[in-house]
Amino acid sequence: MRILVAEDESDMSSALRQGLEEEGHSVVCSSDGLDALSLARSYEFDAIILDVMLPGMDGYAIARQLRQANSLVPILMLTARDAAPDMVRGLDSGADDYLTKPFKFEVLLARLRAISRRGGGSRKPVFSVGDLSLDPSTRQVSRGSRTISLSRTEYAILELLMRRAGGVVTREVMLDSVWGFDQNVEDNTIHAFVRLLRHKVDLPNEAKLIHTVRGIGYRLAAESHV
Repeated sequence: MRILVAEDESDMSSALRQGLEEEGHSVVCSSDGLDALSLARSYEFDAIILDVMLPGMDGYAIARQLRQANSLVPILMLTARDAAPDMVRGLDSGADDYLTKPFKFEVLLARLRAISRRGGGSRKPVFSVGDLSLDPSTRQVSRGSRTISLSRTEYAILELLMRRAGGVVTREVMLDSVWGFDQNVEDNTIHAFVRLLRHKVDLPNEAKLIHTVRGIGYRLAAESHV
């Protein structure tokens, strides 16, 4: 899953990022409420872990604004407050579940799985471009009759390209979406991972699907022209 973690306690944020990435998830972290809301509106996430007490805008307001904008992204709200009125306020604001600190990481993972199953009320769509398909629910990728095995980073890049199939994904957007806004990643690293992905997706006897748009980024399309 692609998860936004909105948490201003640096130790907690780092621990959540490490744990979630070890479970195979792609994580973007934010320590400011206004920034977290902007990220949630601008990018596609499979779930949001949302701390109540954030600078700029609190978690209640963020959840409320996302729901008012008809966002169905599952929200797991975190807080040190365990009083019933606080829980009710969080759920009424639009959160799908409420977890009080301190908590066990296994419990957080279980809650994430539960709200993700409920999110949207149905199975996530399978993305297809030509004979290439990607199932976000199972993370299975195939082209024609062959199954493609990808690393976590390769999968994250391909999912991003397939979600925006036909359009150009800039290197900046790819960097932010796959590696996170606070990571120092060079263009050569992005190019290297896209090259590895190409070797697995576009075999010599197959139509080219991953295209380079010089000076801008990359595009996934069944047609050969860009």
